[in-house]
Amino acid sequence: MPSRYRRFHACGFLIVLFLSSFTLCLGLNRLPFTVQAKWGEVALAQSPNNSQLVQQGIEQYRAGNVLEAVASWQTALTAYQNTNNLANAAIVREKLALAYQQIGQFESAIALWQEAIANYRSTGDLVKVERLLIEQAQTYSRLGQNKEAIALLCGAAETDDNCLQSEGSALHLARKFSDFQGEAAALGSLGEAYRLRGKQDKAVKTLEDSWKIIQNRHLLAYRSSVLNSLGNAYFSKAQLGEQRANSAQSRGAETKSKEFIAKSTTDLQQALGYFDHSLELSRTQNDQSSQMQTLLNLLQLYYRPRDAKLLDSTGRGEQALQEALVLLEKLPNSVNKVYAAIDLAELEQISGSNSASFQSQCLPRKLNDSQATELLKKAVSIAQNIKDSRSESFALGKLGHLYECHKDYNKALDFTNQARLAADQKLRARDSLYLWEWQAGRIFKAQAQALEANKAYERAIATLEDKGGIRDNLLIAQQDLQFNFRDTISPLYREFARLKLERAQLLPIASSEYQKELDIALNAIDSLKLAELQNYFGNDCVFAVFDKERVDDLETEDTAIFSSIILEDRTAIVVSLPNPEKKFNPNAKKRLKKLTWINDSQNFRKEIKKFRLEIQQFYDPTDAYLITAQSLYNLIIRPFAADLDPAQIKTIVFIQDGILRSIPMAALHDGQEFLVQKYALATTPGLRLTSPKPVKSQGLRTLAMGLTQAAIVDGERFQPLENVTDELNQVIKNSSGSKKLLNKQFTPQSLEQELKQAIYPIIHIATHGQFGTIPEDSFLVTGNNEKITITQLESDIRRFSGGSEPVELLALTACQTGIGDDRATLGIAGITVQAGVRSALASLWYVDDAFTQELIAKFYDNLRSPKEDSASRSPMSKAEALSKAQKALINQNKQIHPAQWASFILVGNWL
Repeated sequence: MPSRYRRFHACGFLIVLFLSSFTLCLGLNRLPFTVQAKWGEVALAQSPNNSQLVQQGIEQYRAGNVLEAVASWQTALTAYQNTNNLANAAIVREKLALAYQQIGQFESAIALWQEAIANYRSTGDLVKVERLLIEQAQTYSRLGQNKEAIALLCGAAETDDNCLQSEGSALHLARKFSDFQGEAAALGSLGEAYRLRGKQDKAVKTLEDSWKIIQNRHLLAYRSSVLNSLGNAYFSKAQLGEQRANSAQSRGAETKSKEFIAKSTTDLQQALGYFDHSLELSRTQNDQSSQMQTLLNLLQLYYRPRDAKLLDSTGRGEQALQEALVLLEKLPNSVNKVYAAIDLAELEQISGSNSASFQSQCLPRKLNDSQATELLKKAVSIAQNIKDSRSESFALGKLGHLYECHKDYNKALDFTNQARLAADQKLRARDSLYLWEWQAGRIFKAQAQALEANKAYERAIATLEDKGGIRDNLLIAQQDLQFNFRDTISPLYREFARLKLERAQLLPIASSEYQKELDIALNAIDSLKLAELQNYFGNDCVFAVFDKERVDDLETEDTAIFSSIILEDRTAIVVSLPNPEKKFNPNAKKRLKKLTWINDSQNFRKEIKKFRLEIQQFYDPTDAYLITAQSLYNLIIRPFAADLDPAQIKTIVFIQDGILRSIPMAALHDGQEFLVQKYALATTPGLRLTSPKPVKSQGLRTLAMGLTQAAIVDGERFQPLENVTDELNQVIKNSSGSKKLLNKQFTPQSLEQELKQAIYPIIHIATHGQFGTIPEDSFLVTGNNEKITITQLESDIRRFSGGSEPVELLALTACQTGIGDDRATLGIAGITVQAGVRSALASLWYVDDAFTQELIAKFYDNLRSPKEDSASRSPMSKAEALSKAQKALINQNKQIHPAQWASFILVGNWL
């Protein structure tokens, strides 16, 4: 379990082929596997000058002079290439590749691995090919490109769900030639890659396979490394269990929540057991490097609030800390020592929260300020002595943050600027550069240097979003630990948006500068929304982002766009309205934006959660929800009410932030009527993520599936839905070519088969479903007590219904999201974006299926009908179709509780 600021750079199981004592982790957070092997001495004797250069490089490397070693080896390589000595050239390339990793030049390292592998393939030395494939895979993992690492290790090119052991992959070669050392290392590397991609069960299974080989073949040097990795994998499982427990509790599944907590506790104990075993072995073997890494892992475990209580670890934590501080002095100077010093300086006190942003907040440290400063200065000194700009960047940056917390802004800025320079040296630490640009922005802001702060924030975001893919790798790596996203990405975008919003406040509303500042703020949050979705699904899928010109088609003259931005202390509401001047001046801007603030975000969140709790109480005779519904209307809608009527607005689209995604805006109340009684409503994750093409919905072929029977899935019981048959019949009427799958006919396999065979513009699924904090807890119940996860559903739709005929509407009519769970609705929004579905109709909580059947029937009838006020008989929009159905239920029964109709929301294209 690495320190937070380095979570995305796993070193793992490095095989060093040419010198058994030449063990590297290259400044990252895992201990190495090393394979003892002699290297190239036969050929080197023929070229004494070159062999001396190679030996000189080894001695320079041992002394920590990596750049000098690179120079020596590069000279030797050139000589070997000039004499066509391919064998020795390959050996030197191995050394150079490892050295380039050490100094952060990963692309150069990968190129050298590839050249060396090509050399060994040409000579038929496939055992060396296998071992270098493992090295190359580790380089990819260090870049956060774990999918590429998996492909090299086991040949899973299309998906990492199964290790195919394709011919020529590292695992295939290791097993073919009975190279047990290589097999253990490959499995260890593969386990790490699985863990970093959030596949914890596969990680544990793979690492345990590696452990069996180590035990059976008595590979003593490997034991501590694999035990550490197993400890990390089980710790990740424990953290994931906590998240799943919280998600289950938010949707009222108390029994399931307790199961997750119990499993999380067991996994935590497993992690502790593996770490303890690793520490015992490293002490016995006097392996100080392994001992230090295990102590760091244990310290992170001991000082997490929940774990400290469960493990009763206060005394053990103090003992481990003192042991680590003493051991640090004994370690030789290395990149590992630099990071160990930083880890110890950054170690946090046990506190009551895990959700604070460690990048920008000042959290209490375990060591006092003097000790922390001394450790960080020592880290800087060591990094400079060994000429490693990457670790130097982190040490300087963390020292700058320490002074930032002390409000010594001059020193803070000095060290931060040094960190920026170190990170920017030949872009060797691009993944840290954005942190120091961000830190500089915060410091400038604290010094009231608004212009410089703005520039620094812009550089930070530009660094994240450059073509190097830093943000994408950060989002995909370790997606199982979702709070990483809140720590490493989200605060940066929100702080930048705040800067622009506060700047807009100082400008005249009618000015172009005011509009520009609001546009920039909204664009930043749009980028954040995209990042949230990618982080939620945790995969490499590229979302379709539409050009602004196409987005303009969505913003019709009768549509208002409400965007919310929830900041730490207050919430911004930005509304986009048609510009009345456009009618008289063709050059005028098409839309104008206005800003208002809701003070006290903490109370605002409480109000939202309270509304969600009250609104779904079906039989509450007191109508307790009404007070909160009116309060939220007054905060969000009323500041702009005077603008909506003159603009003749008919549709309001909400781009919601955070917990606002979990409530139905249709049920907000102005004191006279619900919002849906006046406007058609929809929500979307972002305009540029919304397919702009309108659709004619009449007569579209529909695949209608549902479940009327009770079911038990994952230990949870789901009640029968007696009216689903009638609902599906209403859905497919008057739609030629439509098909209905009910109960046992409705399975994951039948869904896939139908999508393979025919194009269905509308997919309607009437069954229990739930959306949780993570995709694994987001699924739909199918026949035969089976389920289809939201990830499977998205994949099937994307594979079989994409291209020129995307799904126009996906309806999920018996779903449930957790109360106060601001991530759960990402599953609903994400499927419209990732699978290319234009629109989704879904419920936020379970509704009696009799009411559901009635509302859905009216919705589809409306969707097939023309607009009531349209002379051209143009089709009714999806937003209008839903709002008209909801109004019909209200009008025919004035006593109906909004819980029966407000649950349904339209996501995506509303036209």
